[in-house]
Amino acid sequence: MTLTIELSDEQQAALAAKAQTQGISAEQYARQVLEHDLQCSGSRRRHISEVILENMRNVPPEIMATMPKDGASQHDHYIYGLPKRNP
Repeated sequence: MTLTIELSDEQQAALAAKAQTQGISAEQYARQVLEHDLQCSGSRRRHISEVILENMRNVPPEIMATMPKDGASQHDHYIYGLPKRNP
């Protein structure tokens, strides 16, 4: 199947630039992007909480035991070193 699409000058330039960074033609890049999108659309998009829970299942119990219990409510303290907030 052959598909013809109209792109603005800006879109053409962006497409060419992306393709060039990967060392492929604009047509090849467009095909890759379309194929990826079609593959992803067939699968259900998951909420970020599902992805996080799935990843957390892989953390060994001994590592989980060292995690702070108030990590979510005091994230500024643990990430940026700010004083803990009062509950």
